[in-house]
Amino acid sequence: MQLRHVKNLQPAQSHVARITACCWSPNNKRLAIADHYRFVHLFDENGEKRDKFSTKPMDGKGTKTYMVRGMVFSPDSAKLAIAQSDNIVFVYKLGLEWGEKKSICNKFVQNSPVTCICWPHVRGNELLVFGVADGKVRIGTLSKNTCRNLYSTDSYVVSIAASQDGMGLVSGHADGSIHRYYFEEAGSLAGSAKLCTSATIPQCLSWGESIAAAGNDCKVTFYDPRSGAQQQCFAFDATEDREFTCCEFNPSGHSLVVGAYDRFRVFNYNMKQGKWEEGTHKFFENLFSITSAAWKHDGSRLAVSSLCGAVDMYDACVRRYFYKGKYEFTYVSHSQVIVKRLSTGTRIVLKSQFGYEIVKVHVYQDLYLVSHTPATLLVGDLGSCKLSEVPWSGSGNERFVFDNSQVCMVVNAGELSLIEYGRNEILGSCRTEYMSPHLISVRVSDSPDMDDDKRQKTIAYLIDRQSICILDLVTGIRIATVQHNNKLDWLELNKRATKLLFKDKTRQLFLYDLVTQTKATLLNYCTYVAWVPFSDVVVAQNRGDLCVWYSIDTPDRVAIVPIKGDVEDIERTDGKTEVIVDEGINTIAYGLDEALIEFGSAMEDRDYEKACDLLEQITITPETEAMWQNLSQLALQDRKLHIAERCFAALGDVSKARALNKIGELAQQAMGDDKVLNRHGYDHYTVRAALEILNKNFKAAEAIYLERNKVNEAVSMWEELFRFDEAISVADAKGHKDADKMRRTYFEWLMETKQHDKAAELREREGKYADAINLYLQGGLPARAAHIVSTYQVQIPQQQQEAIATALFKAQMYEKAGDFFEKLGLNERAVTAYRRGNAYIRAVDLSKRVFPGYVISLEDEWGDWLVCQKQVEAAINHYIEAHQEMKAINAAISARQWNKAVQILDMQDPHDPAVHRYYKTIATHYEEAHQFNEAKKYYCAAQLHKSAVAMYTRNNMWEQAHEVAKVHMSDQQISDLYVSQARQLELQGKFKEAEMLYRKIPELDLAIHMYKKAKKYDDMIRLVAQHRVELLSKTHLNLAQHFEKEGNYKKAEHHYIQAKVENVEEEGIQEGWKAAVNMYRSAKLWDDAIRVAKMHGGTGASRNVVIAWALDLGGEQGSKLLIKFGMVEQAIEYCNTRYLFDTAFDLAQRAMPTMIPQVHYTHALYLEDEGHFKEAEEEFIKAGKPKEAIEMHIHNHAWPDAMRVASAFDQASIPDVLIAEGKFAFSRKDYAHAERFFLEAHEPEMLVNLYKESGMYQEARKIATKDAPHLVQQIDLDEGYNAKSPVQAAKYFDDAGEYGRAVEEYFKITVDHAPVEKCVELWTRCFKLCMNQQPDSLPLAKKVVIEKMKNVDRHEQAAGLLELISEYRDAVEVYVHGKLWQKALGLAKNVSKDLEEYVQEMRLKYVDDDDPNFEFATPEAGIQFYIQKRNWEQAMVLARKRDDETRKEVAAKWVEHLISEEEFLACLDVISKDGISLDFRFYAIYSEMCKGLMAHLKPDGSQDLLSLRNGLYQLIGQMHTIGRPQEELNTMSTYLKIIHRYAMAPVMKQDGFNEYAAKLMMTIARFAGIVPADKAFFDAGTAARDIGWTNTAFVLLNRFLDITEAQDEDEPSLEHLDNTDFVESDIPFDFHISKELAVDTEPGEQVRQWVLSMSVDKKLEGVLKTVKCQKCSTSNWEGSLRCHSCWDEVDECIITGFPATKKINCKSCKMPAMKDATTEPTSHKMQLSGSWPEQVHSER
Repeated sequence: MQLRHVKNLQPAQSHVARITACCWSPNNKRLAIADHYRFVHLFDENGEKRDKFSTKPMDGKGTKTYMVRGMVFSPDSAKLAIAQSDNIVFVYKLGLEWGEKKSICNKFVQNSPVTCICWPHVRGNELLVFGVADGKVRIGTLSKNTCRNLYSTDSYVVSIAASQDGMGLVSGHADGSIHRYYFEEAGSLAGSAKLCTSATIPQCLSWGESIAAAGNDCKVTFYDPRSGAQQQCFAFDATEDREFTCCEFNPSGHSLVVGAYDRFRVFNYNMKQGKWEEGTHKFFENLFSITSAAWKHDGSRLAVSSLCGAVDMYDACVRRYFYKGKYEFTYVSHSQVIVKRLSTGTRIVLKSQFGYEIVKVHVYQDLYLVSHTPATLLVGDLGSCKLSEVPWSGSGNERFVFDNSQVCMVVNAGELSLIEYGRNEILGSCRTEYMSPHLISVRVSDSPDMDDDKRQKTIAYLIDRQSICILDLVTGIRIATVQHNNKLDWLELNKRATKLLFKDKTRQLFLYDLVTQTKATLLNYCTYVAWVPFSDVVVAQNRGDLCVWYSIDTPDRVAIVPIKGDVEDIERTDGKTEVIVDEGINTIAYGLDEALIEFGSAMEDRDYEKACDLLEQITITPETEAMWQNLSQLALQDRKLHIAERCFAALGDVSKARALNKIGELAQQAMGDDKVLNRHGYDHYTVRAALEILNKNFKAAEAIYLERNKVNEAVSMWEELFRFDEAISVADAKGHKDADKMRRTYFEWLMETKQHDKAAELREREGKYADAINLYLQGGLPARAAHIVSTYQVQIPQQQQEAIATALFKAQMYEKAGDFFEKLGLNERAVTAYRRGNAYIRAVDLSKRVFPGYVISLEDEWGDWLVCQKQVEAAINHYIEAHQEMKAINAAISARQWNKAVQILDMQDPHDPAVHRYYKTIATHYEEAHQFNEAKKYYCAAQLHKSAVAMYTRNNMWEQAHEVAKVHMSDQQISDLYVSQARQLELQGKFKEAEMLYRKIPELDLAIHMYKKAKKYDDMIRLVAQHRVELLSKTHLNLAQHFEKEGNYKKAEHHYIQAKVENVEEEGIQEGWKAAVNMYRSAKLWDDAIRVAKMHGGTGASRNVVIAWALDLGGEQGSKLLIKFGMVEQAIEYCNTRYLFDTAFDLAQRAMPTMIPQVHYTHALYLEDEGHFKEAEEEFIKAGKPKEAIEMHIHNHAWPDAMRVASAFDQASIPDVLIAEGKFAFSRKDYAHAERFFLEAHEPEMLVNLYKESGMYQEARKIATKDAPHLVQQIDLDEGYNAKSPVQAAKYFDDAGEYGRAVEEYFKITVDHAPVEKCVELWTRCFKLCMNQQPDSLPLAKKVVIEKMKNVDRHEQAAGLLELISEYRDAVEVYVHGKLWQKALGLAKNVSKDLEEYVQEMRLKYVDDDDPNFEFATPEAGIQFYIQKRNWEQAMVLARKRDDETRKEVAAKWVEHLISEEEFLACLDVISKDGISLDFRFYAIYSEMCKGLMAHLKPDGSQDLLSLRNGLYQLIGQMHTIGRPQEELNTMSTYLKIIHRYAMAPVMKQDGFNEYAAKLMMTIARFAGIVPADKAFFDAGTAARDIGWTNTAFVLLNRFLDITEAQDEDEPSLEHLDNTDFVESDIPFDFHISKELAVDTEPGEQVRQWVLSMSVDKKLEGVLKTVKCQKCSTSNWEGSLRCHSCWDEVDECIITGFPATKKINCKSCKMPAMKDATTEPTSHKMQLSGSWPEQVHSER
């Protein structure tokens, strides 16, 4: 799993701002996060923030003191459930689109805090599961808005997770236990159970492939979901990870992300090894703890949140690749792939529901997806985004057909499987050999309103080429089987699968109605046919006519349009339908009647009004007439009488139209009579009966009448129809009084009209059988008469029996006659009658009971009769019963019941020739059917083994033929048979087949000979190469020689090249192409020889052929030839390389004399190689190369010969000879002779170099001193260059005066080469060399040497070197670097003042803050130093040693620093110790300090507050003295009054003046807005509550709760606050509300509970205590200083803060106080208030 950071959704805060929960919606469109402030933020799939809303507390108006403990989307993504710690779960309805209205649709209130939540999708959106603090796991039902316990434990629920399939869930508890629960859908596993116990509290829990648990022990443990057994455990370092805080499986369950401190870890499941492996981990510094993680449901994104509020999104994938440049495949897990179309950006998730690994994905037709897993097949439609996964065990060679937009057809091993997109099961399968899309038609109803199990799903396919099977894919029942006489080549069902079109090889077009099971011929010749898309209209072409059936229910009604081409296609777009016809040059579009087509669609949708309107626009034709008829029938069925009336009127059926009109009037009348009926009146019995009569459903009309007991109406109906028998039946059944009369009248009428049969039936019903028999005979119905006799056992005279029998025989009703005779006991005559009537089943049945001897002959006759009737298959069993086996076999064969025939044959004598003939017939059939194994079986049964072998050979099945031959024939017979067959095939020119036979014998030589005789040399060579490799070269050679003899040099060339031969006719040409070259040379075809040589041997070989040609020509012609080819030089070289020196001399003399020395030279080299040195010396001299002769002698150490040749021919080479002899002597360590030879050759330098190379510097120096003094210095240098250490090398170069080289070596010296002091000495030498000898290297030495000395802590020496070159500033820098401050200061003072200040500044930078030995230049410098270092304690230590003003000034700066750090309470401590500075520069600082303190003040009796109060008192006095602006005075005075209250109230309380203290604190509410509003009312209310003033406390604290609720809003405002309680007070209405709370959660919650408890107290008045205004007598709050009516103001009591109505003034400060408050010792009260400056006294 690879994770890549995509973007940051929300930045981290500078404080703790925990993201408490995050989750993705199942539709992948939303990400929700819950923040520290209980707001839910909604992001889209791209990470863009789209919405935000605030959560609500349980009571709706209380303070938000809860935490969001969990959050989860519903399975349909439309709802969001939020678990809160205030004992409630809210379900918010968000909708599926952005901008939809949000609302709370469910609330689940609990008795203890909700700790965790999940939403399993086992039952859609119905069930919500959450854990609570009391150990219970509860389930909420959304439809009922109720909760119940799922299971209970004794331990706090810390975590909960649902399984991937939603069937189960697990919960983790504080005691380490993990419990598992399966829903009822899981079968036998349903219920809860303790799964296992974790070693730590499983605060991280998730369920994927395994159950993962983690906690504060830094271990991740995987458990088996079923057994609870521990599978694996991963432990990590606690110092790095601290603890694991969350974990989450990806949607496939194969990857796990576990969050920790500053990092998260990834674990991947190895499916092949069946174990978990640790993957990559992501580390982020300062990320702090990861609080939640959520996977996108397609697995492509991971959202991670942190403790400080950061939310990041990561891209997740296993691998990603591009497919054909059109699609991007992202494997987010082994079993899930996201397919993205690059052109449009649309995506679809291909996922295995069973967790199998997706092997490979293919895209067909840019629309369909196909992928395999080890056990399933996945197919998908990119257009509709429908996916299917079905079990599959195919071979991988499947063929996929996508012609149907709803179904994928998979062809595999002769079986056709259908997969409907969007369903995870195979729709159906069938076996057929005919897989062409034209021979298979599938129709699936696509009605969106229809349930899936009611949708029609049908397939039509071929059983064989003449039979169609139509199968219902839902039930698996065969709907119909269509037999046809000819082979079929096309078929297709209509859209509703009610009609089937098919066409045969004779091009006849047929229609099969699946409802009526009838077949109709549409055309006798058809070249094109198709259903018009989305309709039941058929378009076909009959030669030059275009035939259109707009109403296929009436196939005889067809519209014909003449055309002049071939129909290509049907296009239906933009409300029109056109048939595209190719007329050769042009393509013409013939439009169809869209109204008629739309009529079919309207009929399918049962929109009769539209259908009727469409038909009325069309002229009446046979086609439209059928449509009117169809519409009328359907309208009648659906009781659309006005539509049916219009239809019949259009059809001209006036009677029906009038009848319907009358029925409509009847309905109107019935509706008026019976108010209970619907508004159409069609439910009235008269209307219903009339409709049934119109539809000729008379029985139904009768039933309707009888239901209402309307017997007369029913009888009248039948009588009007002249169906008196029905009328009499009704009358009899209902006991009609005129029934007998009706019966008599009816009989008389029948007799008058000579309806003897009806009269007989009437008498039969009356039980008058004799009369009935006579009447039946008179009416010519003897069978009915016989039926009465046999049924009712009527005794009649013999004469009458004969009359009945005679009548039956006369009417050829032999079976009836037989039955009549049988019942009369005349069995012989009965059998005879049955035989004449071919009623053999009755005859055989009777004979078995009476005449057993007749049975066999009857069965034989029966079989013969069935054969005559072409019912051959039915005759088989009768022949078997008659023991006519041969007839049975013949019938079975005729009926093509081959298995039946075989069964019968197997029971016959296997040696009977007739049996063999039948076996041969059966075998021939199976051979024609290509069922060769069956054919072989029966050929062998017929003893026709050769025929079996011949069958296999005819069909190129050589292995099978050989197997048969081996079993049933001897080797010789096999050989003879194969050879004879092969020769026959050879005569027929079937050489490949003959070869196969020869291979089977094996007689490969005969096959080779066959190909040779047929001159198929390529095949001959192939066989030789395969089976006679040792003869391959010889064969090629023979063929080459054969073709060469025939003069076919081209083919001969080919075979020579392929052969490996030796040809002795030309020396040097030995194999392959060389033989071909030789052939052409022999034939004097030199051009071809050159071509072959150049092609296969290259340019060199072709030149050799040219040379050979020249040699063949010889003399002048050869020279001309070589000159012609420009190859004289090559010819000479050719001769030289082959040591043909005489020929080479001849060519050189004739064509190129300049080459003669070269020939001598080449000859000399040849002689030298052969060891003929004397002759070689002569040739070298002739070639003008005496030096080569000298070198030859030197090489052979023949020093006299070398000296001789040099003296005679090249005296300049004499020194070379001496040098070579000297080197030879030196190599043998004969130094004396070597020195002699070198000195004789005047080459002392070479001798010196040899000594140096040998490391013999003394000998070299000796020779140099005597014979080459200029080399002495170089010898010393070389000795230095070869030194092993830079120290030695530097010394050599220094001594030699090579100062540049010496400096380079000094630079290389490190402490690894010598002790530190030695190195310093050498570096100093280097520096001084650069100063004195190498000034250009001085800058580099300054850099290198000084740095090396600094590195070994030799700063003083380094600085000294810099002082030598007057680099004083750099020297000071070195002293400073070494912290040699005295040296640095000493040098700096001598250089410049600036440098001295720099040293002082650097000294301050390096000095430690608490260094006791450090002395500053001035105390002010020390104070400034410590202020810059933020060491305020040390700064204050120095400041306190100074004057008081300095101390307060530093303290003020410290306060300023603390304000910038927002540490306002720390300011109190500073001021308490060091007071307030009265310097005007710090007024703004103290004002800012007081403003920040307002939210932190507490009446806790702190001495720091008293000090601040006194300091502010002095500060305000100073401000008044120096004349600061009144606005500043007012602000500071207000802060003083507030701080005075918080400081003095606890002092009063301590001294027992509780009421005074309470009043003083209650007046804090007067300063709401300056003091945070929630804090002001909280402190005032709690003071009143503590003293017992309940009413006042309730009003003030209720105001506090209102303010906290306003603070929970996105933008807090005062508009919703009720100010009624404060109208009569001077407490302000308009003040600022901060978003941040100034009161802690716990005391705020306690106040909320107190207010709630008091609100139910009936004694509570809930108003402020009031007093009358002395001026206007209006009621005012007792603590108000100003009347809200007359605005009269009263002085404030300095002790209580209340109005001082009866007052006295302080003698020192003149501040007023209530007289009642001074009943105690006045001095004590004044002491509490202290002395106030005059400006505070004067302020109102």
